Amino acid sequence: MNNLALWILRAVFAIVAIAIGASLANYTSIATGPIPLVVVFLLTVVVSIGLDVSFKRKRIDVISSLYFGILIGLFLTYIVSLALAPFFDEYATNFRPSTGAISPELVRSVSLTLSGLVICYFCISVLWQTKDDFRFIIPYVEFSKEAKGIKPYILDTSVIIDGRIADIVETGVIDNPLVMPNFVLSELQNIADSSDKLRRARGRRGLDVMNRLRNNSEIDLKIFERELPEMEGEPVDSKLLILAKHLDGKVVTGDFNLNKVAKLQNVKVINLNEIANSIKPVFLPGETIAVKIVKAGEEAGQGIGYLDDGTMVVVEDGRSYIGEPAQITVTSMLQTSAGRMVFGKLRAN
Repeated sequence: MNNLALWILRAVFAIVAIAIGASLANYTSIATGPIPLVVVFLLTVVVSIGLDVSFKRKRIDVISSLYFGILIGLFLTYIVSLALAPFFDEYATNFRPSTGAISPELVRSVSLTLSGLVICYFCISVLWQTKDDFRFIIPYVEFSKEAKGIKPYILDTSVIIDGRIADIVETGVIDNPLVMPNFVLSELQNIADSSDKLRRARGRRGLDVMNRLRNNSEIDLKIFERELPEMEGEPVDSKLLILAKHLDGKVVTGDFNLNKVAKLQNVKVINLNEIANSIKPVFLPGETIAVKIVKAGEEAGQGIGYLDDGTMVVVEDGRSYIGEPAQITVTSMLQTSAGRMVFGKLRAN
């Protein structure tokens, strides 16, 4: 149904364009008749529809910047025409056909057409270069698809390579738009092309995570393609913080150092490691848990086990049970920068 309506629109566009071409040709009394002008309009219609059909997937930000660029350009052209009107009137007053000078109508038409083309070009160019900003102001009008107050989340390299961000977003917990800066994507590509085997595997994993995010239609992911002037010569981490300030967003990372620097610069950060630690289960002293002791601890007689979420369990007098499951009575818990640790002792039978 949509395709049929689209083709009807194209047919109406072609008929109207040809009719306008014929009317203009008759109005201007071209000596050779209306056919040449009609042919020009027909070719324009064919090229326009051909381009429309060729680009099947159209981005709303590109189309919006094109429309607004043309509207602003035409408005500025109108202002220029008003400013130049006295000069055109003076030229028309002093015009003498016998001198062989260019007619006033032609001077006016050519001047305003060229001015309009140049102004529209610059307006469209400026808007296209800023189309990746979540907001750009034309005056005090905010072109932004996200609701007011929702901040974009800017992804860094570590969080993409980690891969957990894809799992978190797919749960539906995060509704915020995600932003992948182009310089982070370039760094990820360089890692994937590394000669080091482990580094190359990490980079390719990151690219797989990116494809997973982009292919999910329920995830609002944008590629921020341009670099701000203040980013020139800065390392990737600094660029991330500059971009976060520019978009009034939050940096999503797993990098401990970036997390610290961001807080020093008053940039809000979401650290996946902190999120992972915060949702781990909390045990009270006296509770019983089951754990398999896998290795010896640092202290005499200690055994070490791990829960399913990776939480380390230090078991008093558990060294003799290495390789065996055991029932542990929790004695205390300790929160460290590396994660949460549970201390316990073997449960008495």
